[in-house]
Amino acid sequence: MTSIDNLLHEDRRFPPGPEFAAAAIAQPRLYEEAASDRLAFWADQSRRLLHWNEPFTEVLDWSAAPVAKWFGDGKLNVAYNCLDRHVLAGHGDRVAYHWEGEPGDARTVTYAELTSEVKKAANALAALGVGQGDRVAIYLPNIPEAVVAMLAVARLGAIHSVVFGGFSAESLRARIDDAQARLVITADGGWRKGKVFPLKPTVDAAVAGESPVEHVLVVRRGENEVEWTDKDLWWHDVVDAASNEHEAEAFEAENPLFILYTSGTTGKPKGILHTSGGYLTQVAFTHENVFDLHPETDVFWCTADVGWITGHSYAVYGPLANGATSVMYEGTPDTPHPGRWWELIEKYKVSIFYTAPTAIRSFMKLGGAIPAKFDLTSLRVLGSVGEPINPEAWVWYRDIIGGGKTPIVDTWWQTETGAIMVSALPGITTLKPGSAQVPVPGISIAIVDDDGTPVGKDEGGLLVITEPWPAMLRGIWGDMDRYAETYWSKFADQGYYFAGDGARYDRDGDIWLMGRVDDVMNVSGHRLSTAEIESALVGHAAVAEAAVVGAHDETTGQAVVAFVILRSEYAELEDASTELRAHVATAIGAIARPRELYVVAELPKTRSGKIMRRLLQDIAEGRDIGDTTTLADTSVMSIISDKYAASPKSD
Repeated sequence: MTSIDNLLHEDRRFPPGPEFAAAAIAQPRLYEEAASDRLAFWADQSRRLLHWNEPFTEVLDWSAAPVAKWFGDGKLNVAYNCLDRHVLAGHGDRVAYHWEGEPGDARTVTYAELTSEVKKAANALAALGVGQGDRVAIYLPNIPEAVVAMLAVARLGAIHSVVFGGFSAESLRARIDDAQARLVITADGGWRKGKVFPLKPTVDAAVAGESPVEHVLVVRRGENEVEWTDKDLWWHDVVDAASNEHEAEAFEAENPLFILYTSGTTGKPKGILHTSGGYLTQVAFTHENVFDLHPETDVFWCTADVGWITGHSYAVYGPLANGATSVMYEGTPDTPHPGRWWELIEKYKVSIFYTAPTAIRSFMKLGGAIPAKFDLTSLRVLGSVGEPINPEAWVWYRDIIGGGKTPIVDTWWQTETGAIMVSALPGITTLKPGSAQVPVPGISIAIVDDDGTPVGKDEGGLLVITEPWPAMLRGIWGDMDRYAETYWSKFADQGYYFAGDGARYDRDGDIWLMGRVDDVMNVSGHRLSTAEIESALVGHAAVAEAAVVGAHDETTGQAVVAFVILRSEYAELEDASTELRAHVATAIGAIARPRELYVVAELPKTRSGKIMRRLLQDIAEGRDIGDTTTLADTSVMSIISDKYAASPKSD
């Protein structure tokens, strides 16, 4: 395999403003300290950011690689670090969450109130037999009780497995069975797209018959009717009646904290295991420095559901460890109206906003007139997460949402890494639209060819992590052989973790993500990144979103097939296919011009907003469409398939 071809170049630059830089939390010395002694750097950060009941003396044990132990002889309690210590420090009245339900009901929860609720929930769970090492499945809407449940499990030293509240009974059962969860916490239902979607019936189906689940604890949220079994208990009956006195026990730093199953793949679910001390250190550090968090004044909003790793790390554990005030929203961004997110930013004076490129491109499609109706001047830092953000979407985000001045941190990380690994620091880095830019201080990243040899500037290859990091996964639950094979076997001789992503260095040595290696196409001997071609398409004024896949071609090996969504003002663009194909040829080169291009109304996305290119490739190659259970809207594939079948194929 040759290195991935590097075809697009971006010349726009946005240095930090002098006032922002002067007041920024992160200063250039962070890079110097981390480069001087990486392990001492992480030890200092952990001691500064966390409360250790028993201080650690050993920073890293890598003797059993690829399994790491960080701060292994230290002891702490994750929930205490997120709650009690802030109350004891006099910050009990600080708001932990401004929560907004989709119908418009709202709750404000202070640190003192959240601490009390978590203590009650911990007592209730302990009374149901939950203790250190037990697994608890959580299947809830994006409501405060989801955070309470996670922290109560953590407080007891047990392990939570949060499953996004849109997965099917079969998916939920597979995760419950794999983790051998003894308790499920769910709700009657939750609000989504203007109506209540039931949750408990899905749990009933998932635990029917032989199951490790002993109890199902049910939060009343949707007020929808539910059937009741001997396993079922109402949250308000059990938790509200419990004592709010609970002393947090300290556990070893490597005590497992959570299992999170990766989605979007077929076969047995892959349970990513994270532990406590190292994970909490890195999410607290990155939340503080990447987002320039000032907890006394900032209002932070990560739009991810707590069921995803972004929600775990940057809607729950990172913000709470840092004593931050967050916004939490139950519903979808276009319900009850397409300006709902901007309305909430105005209402709560959000200053730091973290969302996905797919959401940004969806807003681009609707145009700038909608956010212009709201006061977004409270925003001072914007973030992007989930997949590469193309430069035009980056600039739109900065100009329309950020008022033409707000810095954007484009973050790269994974469920497996646990925390942000590559990102600009907004008070230090000169920003480049579309580039993730530089490794976080204390993180060691390289881009290599297939043999593990580092590539040069202006070259592309495979992104690897060359040294262990605090928030790293500790394995795949119940299958350590699969862990070693999946993540460490490709570069076993070098000891590199292979992330599965392609990347390139630009002329300055900054990092650009190029999508999953599985999404790289081989066209006439050239290895082309789907992300670059998608960026070229979205660079056209008419295009809001694009997805590109490779399809078998007898002449070229693979051919480029593109699916695009037009912006609303260009919905009637005549001969869009010809114009956009020509645009790609001009922007990148004739080698990248799509063989076929289809204008569609929607793209197949998971409930976390990621485009499922695998399903589009099934269509482009004439195969039966694969597993669609993780899609937010399964009808999208039928509509695209019918359109593809009815369209004449391009030359």
